[in-house]
Order: sequence, then C-alpha cells, then structure tokens
Amino acid sequence: MNTLKVGGVPEHFNLPIHLCIEEGLFADAGIVVEWVEYAGGTGAMNAALRAGDIDVAIILTEGVVKDIAAGNPSKIIQNYVSSPLIWGVHVAGGSNFKTLDDLKDTRPAISRFGSGSHVMAYIQAQQLGWESSAINCVVVNNLDNAVQSLTNGDADYFMWEHFTTKPLVDSGIFKRVSDFPTPWSSFVIAATTDAINTKNDTLEVFLEVLNNKTVLFKEIPKIEMLLSERYNQKLEDIKVWISKTNWSQSQIETTELENVQVHLKGLNMIDKEQDVDFYLTLN
Repeated sequence: MNTLKVGGVPEHFNLPIHLCIEEGLFADAGIVVEWVEYAGGTGAMNAALRAGDIDVAIILTEGVVKDIAAGNPSKIIQNYVSSPLIWGVHVAGGSNFKTLDDLKDTRPAISRFGSGSHVMAYIQAQQLGWESSAINCVVVNNLDNAVQSLTNGDADYFMWEHFTTKPLVDSGIFKRVSDFPTPWSSFVIAATTDAINTKNDTLEVFLEVLNNKTVLFKEIPKIEMLLSERYNQKLEDIKVWISKTNWSQSQIETTELENVQVHLKGLNMIDKEQDVDFYLTLN
C-alpha cells in the first residue's frame, strides 16, 4: 500500500485524522497514513515540508502561505478547518499586564519565525495600529517553553489557540488578556510538490476518506466526551469549541487567500501578491 507521512499539531482539530487511522479507514482504502506530531507548530511543519520529512501537513493558513511565497515547494490541496482560529493572547499568571493595550511595544514569545504565533503577533499589531518594527520576538519553540519564558520574564505575551491553552489559564499559570480571531480559515492541508507529482492518487484517497469523516464528525455519538478526555479539556469548554468549529471538504476560497496575501504584504512578510494558483492545486 502507498504511504503518506502527515504532520500536524497535537491539538483537538486533528482528531478526525486520528480516528481514520485508528478505525482502519485509510487502510481499508488501500493507503497507509503515518502521523508525525509537531509540538513546534507551523514553523516546524514548514521546515519538515521543505526537507521532505513529511508529504502532507495540516497547517495554519497564514503560515503556509507565507512560506510557500518564500520558496517552500508545497501547495495547498484543500481547506481543512474553515472557521477562524481563536488566538488567546496570554501573559504570565502573575504579570502586571491586564489589557491588550498594556502589551504595546512588549516582547511576544513565538514558536518559530514564520509560525502562526509569529505572523499573528504582527497582524494583531497591525490591526491595533502598533508599530510593528518595534516588535522584539522571543523564539520559544513550543508551548512548554512559552510557559517558562513568560513565567521567568524572558518574554511578555504569547498567542496560542484559546482552548489548547485554557487549562493553563484555569490553573493560573497563564492569564488571558484578550482573544484574536483570524480573518480567514484556520487550517489548510498542504502537500509537497514531490508528493503531488508522485502520489497524486494517494492524496486523493486520503482526502476522500478524511472528508467522509469530517463531514459527520460533530454527529459522532459522545464526541465531546472523547475530545475532552483525549485533550485534557473540560467538557463545557469542548462543547463551546466544537460549536464554533467547522471542517471543510473543499478547496479554500480564492478570496481568503487574497486576503491573507494582502495582510502579509502589508507587513512585508511576502515580497508580492501572487495569483492564487501559485498556492493551490487539486482544485
């Protein structure tokens, strides 16, 4: 059977893929899907796509668009989560920062340059009218290191998915001063051009199986309980999250990609806006 190496973050958005693997749905369709987890997020997955360590990534829209524009030999083959990602803006639990305005000209912790936490820190600054050239990012690689960095005062705030970090907020390790939703779809599915050229049929089967799972995902009996147990989330939080989350079974809208590019170009994160076909395949 043909094999696909698929990378993603250890977050609840990706449970549909895990269920497809565990239930043997990919195997029944004649393909092997190997899951590779990236706690470092989008920046780490972009590096893995560039290196050919994975064939496919479930990746933040703005992060992969930025990296494709910078030479990542990959394309977006489908949208994955069409609802916005809610970025919580976090400070240390004992911090004196109380509001978003307090964070002007302070230091954001980011997982990597080019990651979602990096890009969104700049987009948030842009929308708030802050001077982005004054932003001094502190690279922390992952959530665990972000906790240490904020607690030790090595960075001042950290943007990460609201519900993933909520246990840290509930325990007092983090304090959330605001939420910042993305103005576009959260996650897309990107594949390397090598995988597109050599494993196109396998990619189509992968998408078909996954789409059959995501289209009915919210209707799975007791799915909220399963999500709560697997991802250490309170049941009431998971119910709120799943009510706000929508999975897609089609290609991302061209208007969304144009919007992403406008924002990235405005921040000088890409050199120029490309025709959307530059980023897309398997339309």
